[in-house]
Formats: sequence, C-alpha cells, structure tokens
Amino acid sequence: MLTIKTFEVNPLQENCYVVSDDTNECVIIDCGALYEGEQKAIETYIRDNQLKPVHHLCTHGHFDHVFGAAFVLSAFGLKPEAHSADQTMIEDLDQQCRMMGFDLGTNLSSAPVGTILSHDDMITFGNHSLEVLHTPGHSPGSVIFYCEEEHIAFSGDTLFRMSVGRSDLPGGSWSQLIESLTTVVAHLPAETVVYPGHGPRTIIGEEIRMNPYLR
Repeated sequence: MLTIKTFEVNPLQENCYVVSDDTNECVIIDCGALYEGEQKAIETYIRDNQLKPVHHLCTHGHFDHVFGAAFVLSAFGLKPEAHSADQTMIEDLDQQCRMMGFDLGTNLSSAPVGTILSHDDMITFGNHSLEVLHTPGHSPGSVIFYCEEEHIAFSGDTLFRMSVGRSDLPGGSWSQLIESLTTVVAHLPAETVVYPGHGPRTIIGEEIRMNPYLR
C-alpha cells in the first residue's frame, strides 16, 4: 500500500508529493519547494519516517514544479527525471522564470536532468511501479505517473479536479492537451484516484461524468 504525503509549496500552491511503501523506499514527485522552510519540512518528513528517496520525478518542467530540484539534488543526491521535451526549461530555471514573467529578484539554482523519461517507461521503487504516460499539451514534456496496482495517478497540470491545465504558455498546445485527455487520461480505470499538481485530488470516473473537457 502506498503512503502519499502532500506538501503545498511556493506562491503558486503547487503540490509536491512524497510517495512511499512499506519498504521505506520513496519517490519525490514535483518538488516545487522554493523556500527554506518548505524544503526543511520535506526533508524532516523523509528523515523522521526513515524513508529512502530513490527518484525525483517531474510531471513537467514548469518552474513552480521544479523550484526544489537543486535542493533534492543537494539533500538526497537525486537529479530530476523528466521527459526530454521539458529538459531545457528545467535546466535553465532563471531564463524560464524571466520568459514567463515570474521574477523573484534573485538567481535560482537549477539541477541537471538525470534520467530521460519516455512514454510507457516503468519506474520502480520498493514493491511498486509507476508507468510513464506522455500527455503533451500543458507543456511539450508533460507526463502522468500511473500506479496500476493501486489505481493512483499523479497528473501534474494536465488534469485538475473538474478542470484542466492551461495551454497558452510557451510550448503549450490546446489540441495536444485535448488529445492527451481523450486518448490517455479518459482511458484510465474509472476508480483511479488522481493527485494533481494543484488543488484537491479527484477520481477519473467523476471527471469523465462531469468535467466538460473529458466528455
């Protein structure tokens, strides 16, 4: 059984997840922790529960999801793992923030991408696996991490509760987003619990019934 701890971080209230099982191995998903206090809370949770992080997984490369990539590399020795289409934006965080008009008035530390993820890759930790599902649209390299055994998905900014991610940022595509939603997301089992990049969790069956973008 998976244990999922959510940390809401940075000014954009992004969801960073620490996902572990009874082996105490864990993965960190979308560490957007910008401030020292946020980073300390994540590190304390991992240390206090004697967890062993083995992957830092990125659903996509937007700054609010990777603010903490350098922290994770420093604290746990893990490089971010992401789709190649989002690699450049992850590795030049300052330029991305300037391009999107998000200026903190200070230089931001980036981390080099480690493992490049592709559609249908399987990521293992402990007794569990996460399947990589490429879902471009919000960004070119957006992916969902899906645990078939427990019917759990981490959707990044592709799918929110009764909404979807925006497609007007650089590299975004509304047509690609709709295709990802209809050909990938809508085909997940109805009982799948979705943990998004922002906001509360949801269930695929409810989204198919009530989310206008999935009808």
